[in-house]
Amino acid sequence: MREIDVGEIIDAVEELCIKANKILPDDLCGCISCAEKAETGELPKKIMGTLLENIDAAKELDLPICQDTGMAVIFCDVGQDVHIVGGDFEKAINEGVSRGYTNGLLRKSIVRDPLCRENTNDNTPAVIHTRIVSGDKIKLTVAPKGFGSENMSRLKMFTPAASKEDLMDFVLETVKLAGGNPCPPMVIGVGFGGDFEYCAYLAKKALCRPVSERNENPIYREMEQELLRRINETNIGPQGFGGKTTAFAVNIETAPTHIAGLPAAVNIGCHVTRHAEKTI
Repeated sequence: MREIDVGEIIDAVEELCIKANKILPDDLCGCISCAEKAETGELPKKIMGTLLENIDAAKELDLPICQDTGMAVIFCDVGQDVHIVGGDFEKAINEGVSRGYTNGLLRKSIVRDPLCRENTNDNTPAVIHTRIVSGDKIKLTVAPKGFGSENMSRLKMFTPAASKEDLMDFVLETVKLAGGNPCPPMVIGVGFGGDFEYCAYLAKKALCRPVSERNENPIYREMEQELLRRINETNIGPQGFGGKTTAFAVNIETAPTHIAGLPAAVNIGCHVTRHAEKTI
């Protein structure tokens, strides 16, 4: 049994909140750079160039990549041989978020109640997804989620009669309905299977997968590639002004489901689909 003090968890979450909001994953930066070269129209090429300048400026000035520093979504893989000491695990996660958003001078966007709308003033509480896994370590992934893209996400409970084409049409329809609202080029997280809430979890988790990594199952790998092709033919383009690049990647995650259902969820990420991780 390995003991991990909550102080380490607080420090790690604080660090990851700041890092995720200021440093974009290398593979996504590469996609933006490649898209800038691939665009032939003057306006989409200029927009992609501006996005690259924004990333460089954020790094140079030590500022967030986007003014919407998001709702803190934390994926926690906790080893079953870990004994957390010194305090409460979820309180530690939220304390880390609070310190990260305060000390990192990040925008605090969370309201205490959906209707009363009073700001909590420290961007807590976070959305926390915890799994117990083998081992004696804790892996933390912080994925700040802006709501320009989050608001464009959808979920549908299909019947088992739905075909692969029906599922792809749903994803494509979701992207078309979103248009320029989620600040494209997008990353599209897709969840198939599970139940009502779990397919949404899968779609959100899919956004944390590297954009260069395809699904291991050839059926879903082919769907990812075909969907990306169709999405980039919509001419929504960078920031919705037309062009070849509407999305950088479609990431599909799946889970077993009930014989009577086929849940499907689409969680859209913007061109700065952020996440950072650390293992304690």
